[in-house]
Amino acid sequence: MSDINMETENTWCPGCGNFAIEAVTKKVIKKIGRNKTAITAGIGCHAKIIDYVNVNSFYGLHGRPVSLAVGIKLANPELSVLAFSGDGDSLNEGISHLIHAAKRNSDITVVIHQNRNFALTVKQFTASSPKGFVSNSSPEGNVEEPLNTLEVANSAGATFISRSFSGDIEHLQETMEKAVEHKGFSLIEVLQSCPAWYDTNSYYRENSYKMEKVPKNPDKKIREWNYDGEGKIPLGVFKKQEKPTYEEKMARKGKKVSVEEVLKSKI
Repeated sequence: MSDINMETENTWCPGCGNFAIEAVTKKVIKKIGRNKTAITAGIGCHAKIIDYVNVNSFYGLHGRPVSLAVGIKLANPELSVLAFSGDGDSLNEGISHLIHAAKRNSDITVVIHQNRNFALTVKQFTASSPKGFVSNSSPEGNVEEPLNTLEVANSAGATFISRSFSGDIEHLQETMEKAVEHKGFSLIEVLQSCPAWYDTNSYYRENSYKMEKVPKNPDKKIREWNYDGEGKIPLGVFKKQEKPTYEEKMARKGKKVSVEEVLKSKI
């Protein structure tokens, strides 16, 4: 098949932000080339994107799409590798993989489908759900403070950090293209509505704005909106930094050494 579309029946809920992410992903992959791209996904509504995009892909365990992407990129540095993950998938089960991939500056692009709940298992709170969020796992309201996805990535050393909104296709495509083009670890948090369990579409439309350029102080800008329902939500690229990638550093290690040489060396 040369077509990027699959014949699989789409089972996302009508109005889900995942449709926009899928459409943009297909456009970006067409520009890169299907034979030059690989994608991974974990467990959750986000992961169904693998069923709908005809490209080399790998379904992983819950929270593992980032570690899979790191491995694929190491095995074939010529590929553009995109890891798709939900907020529960990468901020709960898989947060250690997200942090270490950012720290290493692995040359991959991580797309966080941010709907702020475990939607596939019918509404439980995640690390980024707002305080007071009523769900099947917090019937009296979530007592925890929400985790700021961008702040986590930034503190770990991510070299490209961005946020977009699934309700703005043009901005989402522009942001994803920039992320894929960046040499190093790239993160895109895609704010999306979950029409079944947490409909935030109107809120994001009314309270978000696009930054004109990369801010001089990304730390401050990243903390401007802390998922608490107050303040305006900045969209765009927060940080873009050039650093050697994990793959480049691994390649520079030089010739392979024997077991005997390792045993003789001082560790």
